[in-house]
Amino acid sequence: MTGPGRLLALDGRGIDGGLYRRVDQWAQHLPVPLQHAVAAFSAYGLALVAVLMLLAWWRGRRADSASLARALAAPLVVVAAFAADTLLKSVLREPRPCQVLDAGRTLEACPAAGDWSLPSNHTVIVFAAAAVLWQVDRRLGALAVPLAVAMGLSRVLVGVHYPHDVLLGAVVGTAAGYGLGRLAGRAAPWVDRAREGGLRRWLTA
Repeated sequence: MTGPGRLLALDGRGIDGGLYRRVDQWAQHLPVPLQHAVAAFSAYGLALVAVLMLLAWWRGRRADSASLARALAAPLVVVAAFAADTLLKSVLREPRPCQVLDAGRTLEACPAAGDWSLPSNHTVIVFAAAAVLWQVDRRLGALAVPLAVAMGLSRVLVGVHYPHDVLLGAVVGTAAGYGLGRLAGRAAPWVDRAREGGLRRWLTA
């Protein structure tokens, strides 16, 4: 593809289009209740990330100030990772596999043209959250990591992403979550001061 504003147009079919087709065919033969469960998790599973971030704040009130700073910054970290992902999508401009491959019915409706595929938004979000939550509380991280993996797999199962979309999403999300989480820890002195002020009831157990 060429034209103004098109720096790169990636065609993912040659990377793992065959694997995508096999996964899609397998998903179509799952029991219908399981298909519905996978589709529901893929669409609404991000709400579980919000619950884990809320728990991180709650537990962080008993933790050191660096951990609490990371817990408070977790939503901002996710937003920043999403923004980076959106920018990358606009550069790579890879069409969704369900738009360009004759793979049959998908478990989730195929997004419209122009809703680019690489990387996977959902995967970036959950892996960014998992990376920062791991730095806040290992037990929350141990819940977030399998949730992130399951979300990534579900995006392929429902037919809206290639496997490489999910892999790149995991890399981008983990890198953003870990790096920004480490940076957020430097706000510990601000949290110390806030714990002594009017926000004490929200920042201290």
